[in-house]
Amino acid sequence: MFRQLHIKDHTSEVRLFKQRAIVAIIVIIIMMLGIVGRLVYLQIFSHQHYTTLSQKNRLKIVPLPPTRGLIYDRNGLLLAKNIPSFSLELIPEQIKDIDDTLIRLNKLIPISDSDRKHFRRLVKQKRRFQSIPLRYRLTEEEVARFSVNRHLFKGASIQARLIRYYPFGEAGVHTIGYVGRIDTRELQRIDSANYSATTHIGKLGIERSYEKILHGQVGYQQEEVNAQNRTLRILDKTPPIAGKNLTLNIDIKLQRFADEALGEYRGSIVAIDPRNGEVLILVSKPAYDPNPFVTGIDSKSYAALRNSPDKPLFNRAILGQYPPGSTVKPFIGLAGLDAGIANNSLFCPGWYELEGDDRRYRDWKKRGHGDTDLDKAIVQSCDVYFYELAQRLRIDKMYKFMSLFGFGKKTGIDILGELPGLFPSREWKRRKRHQAWFPGETLITGIGQGFTLTTPLQLSSATATLSMDGLHFRPSIVHSMQGADDPEPILTPATRYKSVLLKNPQNWKKIKRSMMRVLHSARGTARGSAQGSSYKIAGKTGTAQVFGIAQDAEYNAEELDKRLHDHSLFIGFAPFEKPTIAIAVIAENGGSGGHVAAPLARKVMDAYLLGKGL
Repeated sequence: MFRQLHIKDHTSEVRLFKQRAIVAIIVIIIMMLGIVGRLVYLQIFSHQHYTTLSQKNRLKIVPLPPTRGLIYDRNGLLLAKNIPSFSLELIPEQIKDIDDTLIRLNKLIPISDSDRKHFRRLVKQKRRFQSIPLRYRLTEEEVARFSVNRHLFKGASIQARLIRYYPFGEAGVHTIGYVGRIDTRELQRIDSANYSATTHIGKLGIERSYEKILHGQVGYQQEEVNAQNRTLRILDKTPPIAGKNLTLNIDIKLQRFADEALGEYRGSIVAIDPRNGEVLILVSKPAYDPNPFVTGIDSKSYAALRNSPDKPLFNRAILGQYPPGSTVKPFIGLAGLDAGIANNSLFCPGWYELEGDDRRYRDWKKRGHGDTDLDKAIVQSCDVYFYELAQRLRIDKMYKFMSLFGFGKKTGIDILGELPGLFPSREWKRRKRHQAWFPGETLITGIGQGFTLTTPLQLSSATATLSMDGLHFRPSIVHSMQGADDPEPILTPATRYKSVLLKNPQNWKKIKRSMMRVLHSARGTARGSAQGSSYKIAGKTGTAQVFGIAQDAEYNAEELDKRLHDHSLFIGFAPFEKPTIAIAVIAENGGSGGHVAAPLARKVMDAYLLGKGL
């Protein structure tokens, strides 16, 4: 059997090869044109775009935090400074499993629940490539322990930062305030760009009120990084601008002295230089140490402060609204003199009755003061005289006159949060309570009771105005500020309000002379407080009821809980001839103003004028 032989057709094979070769060449040409076209597009038309993207992969812009300005007292003592501290920080973008990283880190460095919560809040608020603090104030041992295990924690690092520290602790917290971690609400109102490298912000006091000045301006540096985001070199740098330093009018030694003088009493002492409104003392007691708040106080400690019946977080100096009691009598007396109705005397039997009303408004002295004129009424604090004077003045005239001294208004002091107190009027009661005004309410307003409320700051400011014959200044805490580029401190000018003008300027002398006799006469309610003084003091005691008692009931302090005792108050200024200090003292539940508040004021005045005890 023979196999069939196939004879090759060379002509056909050559033709087929040529056809395939031509197609392949065409395809290659098309592909080459596509590649060339793409190269032209990338290198010419999209050159700028991809150069920028490449630069972003190679370069990193890092914000630089400004150094916060320092705070000094009037004598140059440092009240708020910056100290170096190490913090543990994470970059979320570089961490695959944050929960696992936190668990492993906790085995090396203790991390509290509050630290975790704050960190997770920041993760939501900031960009994932930013470094976010997890733990502050690491010890040297903790830093060393982490450094040995650094290679196990990608995206974690130890950063050196400056944190705020308050050397005097409790003594200045209600004035200086403190800084704390930026929260969600604050992020809504701050300049996010300027705070891109900042983790803390002023929360209270001067730290909050002067935040923009203390904070400074953020800086930036351009870094070249590798694929692992490690910095290779710094290409460009715009240094941050440090915040300005502040010098306060507060004398911190005097402030500490006043705080200690209050002893176990809750209360407040505020002293002002009446010549310019400079606040020398702003004490609220009890207080608290602000330093734990800087890096985050633990919930247990904060709850103890918040729930304490003594309210250490409450700034009594600007927020405490107290009945002023008899401390208003010099001002009411001045209103009577200005109206020409306070020159007569009356007989004080120990009580006062309105015509057609059988209710008796009692005097503090059960047997009464007998024949009493304005001078005696102030010196011995006769209530009956001021019941009658208030009844003749009427409430609206009293309200108008007392407003001139700032009663019922904010003083305008340069820290936030001040409350205005209250001096009532007929219109106020109609607007707020939808009720008519009653004559009996006028009487008790004349002795600083009823609806009347004042803050210690208000009392001190009003006393300063009275001591200067109506010259009225806004109370100020900051004396000056100075930045790195300022050759000299920039002084904070005294702000002068409209002066209180009397029809007869001689009436200033009458009232002030009576106030001097409160301390320097045999029957004055604060006569014991001025004994042995080398200078003359003018003042007025006050005792404010914490709760009302029935008309025929007797007040017996020994039978009452301590917190129901009357508040002890005193206002005063010295030296009498040329005042340089005006003071208001409130000792909660201290009882008689002449026995508690007045001696406290004398101690503070001696310390300021004579240097005693400092």
